Amino acid sequence: MAYTVLARRYRSQSFDDVVGQDAISRTLKNAISSGRVAHAYLFCGTRGVGKTTMARILAKALNCLDSDGPTTTPCCKCDSCLAVNSGDDIDVIEIDGASNNGVDNIRELRQNAIYRPARARHKIYIIDEVHMLSTGAFNALLKILEEPPTHVKFIFATTEPNKVLATIQSRCQRFDFVNISAADIAKQLRFILNEEKIKYEDDLVLMLSRLANGSMRDSLSLLDQLLSTGQQPLSVEMLQEFIGQPNRDTLAQLLNQISSSDAGAVLKTTDSLLNCGQSGVQIIDGLIEIMRDLMVIKAAGAKNELVILTEAERTAFIKLAEDFDIAALVYNITALERLRYTVKNSDNPRAILEAMLLRLALSENFIGVDKLIDALNTAGAVSVPSADKKKIELKAAKVGSEPDFEDDSLLPQNSSPSSARQVIDSPVTIEKIMQRWADILDAGAELLGNNKTILLKANPVAFDGGTLKLSFAEDMKFQADMLQRPVSLERVVNALSAVLGESVRLKFEYHKAMAGADEQAAKPKGAKLSQSKRDEILSNPAVRTVLTGLNATVTGIESQ
Repeated sequence: MAYTVLARRYRSQSFDDVVGQDAISRTLKNAISSGRVAHAYLFCGTRGVGKTTMARILAKALNCLDSDGPTTTPCCKCDSCLAVNSGDDIDVIEIDGASNNGVDNIRELRQNAIYRPARARHKIYIIDEVHMLSTGAFNALLKILEEPPTHVKFIFATTEPNKVLATIQSRCQRFDFVNISAADIAKQLRFILNEEKIKYEDDLVLMLSRLANGSMRDSLSLLDQLLSTGQQPLSVEMLQEFIGQPNRDTLAQLLNQISSSDAGAVLKTTDSLLNCGQSGVQIIDGLIEIMRDLMVIKAAGAKNELVILTEAERTAFIKLAEDFDIAALVYNITALERLRYTVKNSDNPRAILEAMLLRLALSENFIGVDKLIDALNTAGAVSVPSADKKKIELKAAKVGSEPDFEDDSLLPQNSSPSSARQVIDSPVTIEKIMQRWADILDAGAELLGNNKTILLKANPVAFDGGTLKLSFAEDMKFQADMLQRPVSLERVVNALSAVLGESVRLKFEYHKAMAGADEQAAKPKGAKLSQSKRDEILSNPAVRTVLTGLNATVTGIESQ
């Protein structure tokens, strides 16, 4: 006797048996009970979620010979029900839209539809993959679909409803089938395995339900493939060996090496995965899946139902998630997804895959554009904070975003108000501040950090009631505005208060630059600089870093 695959043998026979589509089953049952069955239905959804199965159940419910009329509980034993199950019923015609998509096929359907059913109450046309019909075939179907004979019902199924003409959809009742949850798939798999008296590991059921991606048929096809090996009990190791799924423990190890910035280990682990027969695309898909689980754990907590994990995996992933932040995981997932297409179509997929994984592992060695701008505006050397080796920090520069002048890591970690020393005796006057301004800033240098460079360009002009007024040249407005950001302002106020020995508030004003006014008048705006001045600018460490980081070349320097 020929073997019948599990997907066919355990196909749902009644509305209550359909897995994961309770709302649709309930609606159709109510329509039958109330006598409000439509003449045309459109079942939409991805593969393996029960569209054709539901169409057959509806056909059996309308034509069951064991009942005096349409019933919500077909007997599944009468000649009509048995013929529908096998696809041989003369009154329930199943048509493949992909191979019968021409105008002539629909014209034949229209000619036959006028004849009454041979033995049942309704003549039912089930057209699978209806979106494959040509435009001419759709147009030929319009009239009979809108006003069919009373004994005719249409049930259409499609995975791409966007390709079905709007004029067709408007003549149907549309039902959208949802992806079946992993929990429902796992429950059905356990039932089938127990019915078949097959020994299995519980972790295997979770893995199969996760790989199914919402499709019951896919999960049963994978299970059939495992059963064909003839080995029991079924295990996760068998799934990884015979179906070619990457080992999740190895992928988790690879992510741990990425978070630890261990470039050599990343390359070795990637090599072992490739040597085991995994393709670059499979490795990327596995990494994306695990990173998604880590992202959900970070965002929604460890104990949530949004991730399908074994207890061992959950414990390991909770620990692994501590090595990442959500921003890094989001970036990594999107970066790997973009890489997937490139690897799939590249002549050198291995090199591209390894380069991207190294980019993720060594991300802390890449300085962001915001740091380059910070260094340029403060005219100091670029200071890159040492990266935490247990966490990937990815600070991508956004168009129009402000540079980060408030990074705590730019200051010495032992900075405190006590590190500043008072350099002016009481009472504090504006004259004393003006005379000792450089000394004041030197005394509070540890607290001020890079802000000191900006304050050296300021002129103290007034000190009244604890309010210190600082005047900047107009061309320093951008740098002065940086001082007024909350964190920077707090540092400056704390430093000056400690040095001056009393509480200080700051007020800023701007003046036109006077120094060198005659020289600027003599030299028109946009004039080229002398070679010595040009060399001085190009030798600035901040300028060199910006040029290197942006891979840029200076084509000209002009005075402002």
